[in-house]
Amino acid sequence: MRLNEDVLNIVRHFAKEAKPIAALCHGPQLLAAAGVLTGRKLNAYPACAPEVELAGGTFVKVEITGAVVDGNLVTGPAWPAHPTWLAKFLEVVNEHMAVAVG
Repeated sequence: MRLNEDVLNIVRHFAKEAKPIAALCHGPQLLAAAGVLTGRKLNAYPACAPEVELAGGTFVKVEITGAVVDGNLVTGPAWPAHPTWLAKFLEVVNEHMAVAVG
């Protein structure tokens, strides 16, 4: 997916428009390929930490069940984080919808 320019353009659009973005496990590799991690704090599968840092992001260590929120971006390390990650993502989506509706 991170080699597909259409996918990368969708990611860039969501980042530019500050729309909610959720990425788990190796998902931040797609964000890195899209060039949208500069200045962002996030988590990913631990083996992806160097790629996050090389792409200009700050890798934040959390428990395997944790998640990181940085504005419109919600990230986590792997499947055990699903409950926390999804709950935080729903909060971000709800905030985004409240602003969009007015």
